[in-house]
Amino acid sequence: MSTTSLLMLALAGLLLVTFPSLCVGTGPHNLDKCQPSGTLQEPGTGHTCGECCKPGHFYLTYRCSPEVTKHTKAIMTLNDFSEGGDGGDPSECDGKYHKNTERVVALSTGWYHKGKRCHRHIRIHGNGRSVLAKVVDECDTLHGCDKPHAFQPPCRRNIVDASKAVWDALGIRHAEEIGEYHITWSDA
Repeated sequence: MSTTSLLMLALAGLLLVTFPSLCVGTGPHNLDKCQPSGTLQEPGTGHTCGECCKPGHFYLTYRCSPEVTKHTKAIMTLNDFSEGGDGGDPSECDGKYHKNTERVVALSTGWYHKGKRCHRHIRIHGNGRSVLAKVVDECDTLHGCDKPHAFQPPCRRNIVDASKAVWDALGIRHAEEIGEYHITWSDA
């Protein structure tokens, strides 16, 4: 095989690993209409932490989220909505910080729907339980790696970023160690 052929094969493989949605008929993602809208490169802030953007790394960005249904599949992550917490700036919906004892969430950009879900409740199902939580913020899928986003990468398109109170109400202990939990949710 020629060097050019090997280079083309390697490039094609890299594209498919980076953008698996380019594979036709390889799983549920081929039915999902929400595809990446671009990439964001870590701007070299010099800020380092466990969950911070990595220097020189590229992150996918999304203008959309999967369609909302009666049982919308999502990944629940833990967020500290209090001042000084890992949520960054005050919540988008009300410009305030929230206590970790409040059942509040931030939704990925598409689900946040330009603030149309602000102050509305969603029902989250997980661990055999369900809980109502109030939408107070956007989990930004377009921007990140800067101070307003606590130097964290853009959110993925299917995130329900929940307070500790939500995790506790679902009976999921050790949220800090778990980090992510597969749930479903719907508008209440």
